[in-house]
Amino acid sequence: MLRRGLALGGGLVVLILLVLGVKGCLDARANRELSDYARNVTQIVEETKQTSKGFFGKLEDPGTLSVTEFVAEVNADRSAMDTYRTRIDDLGTPGDMSSPQQALELVYELRASAMTEISEQISTALGDAGSAKATAIIAKQMQTLLAADTLYAAVVRPEINHVLEGKGVGDSDVPKSVFVPDGTKWLDESTVSAALGSVSGSSGGEVSGVHGLGLLGVSINGTELGEEATGVAAEETPEVEVEVQNQGESTENDIGVSVTAGGSTVEGSISSIEAGETGVATIPLTPTPEGEVTLEVKVDTVPGEQVSENNEASYTVVFE
Repeated sequence: MLRRGLALGGGLVVLILLVLGVKGCLDARANRELSDYARNVTQIVEETKQTSKGFFGKLEDPGTLSVTEFVAEVNADRSAMDTYRTRIDDLGTPGDMSSPQQALELVYELRASAMTEISEQISTALGDAGSAKATAIIAKQMQTLLAADTLYAAVVRPEINHVLEGKGVGDSDVPKSVFVPDGTKWLDESTVSAALGSVSGSSGGEVSGVHGLGLLGVSINGTELGEEATGVAAEETPEVEVEVQNQGESTENDIGVSVTAGGSTVEGSISSIEAGETGVATIPLTPTPEGEVTLEVKVDTVPGEQVSENNEASYTVVFE
């Protein structure tokens, strides 16, 4: 009985040691996952900080950047933010981090959407026509960026660091992440307007060179529209093809084109047109209008464009 008791006791000790060993391995693995997660978040946050520094640095002092160069760099900042959002969404998330991870994804969704809207409005804001409205939109998106900063500071960072501390994962605290510097300064439309007003790349604050676009022609499914009413078959989705010429001296980028029919407006764009060349925006007209309608086509002005009368036209179209 004594030998059996000793054997049973020895077996129990071995079992306890095995359990403790397995638990130790699992705890170590979980801590490594938490440490890796914190390190990945920290890396993205630090890269975001550099994007913020570059973006607001350009606003504070654009130096000799031309309008085209400035717009291109803002588009690059927007692309970088899209990449950060994707990387955040793809993070391997330990179970204990599920709640702060959801908040972190929202932070980068807000940042990416705000930078996308800013990049879409920046060219118009740097021009004449529609610049005030575009500037107001940019200032509003600054509020979205600031809201993301607040969410990160109030929820994401405290929750992540709380989990790390609770699990005994030392030296892994995630850093602060402030994208909008100087508090509420950039929420003021006048501040944004003044910053954009210094973008020129030439003395006097004006866009250098001759800039201008011209609407050359419009067709639907290959049928060219003219002064007289034009019949178009409505059996398939109408695709409006808008031909635009760059009548200036510099390459123009991100040219917006809109088509309005029956009170409904659809938009498209041409990525780039070199000086003297033409580009075509193809815009599906959905839903398909019925009967006789007035088709209004408009090409957005570019920074420095002085004459815009030839940027729009109206056509009478009969969808049969």
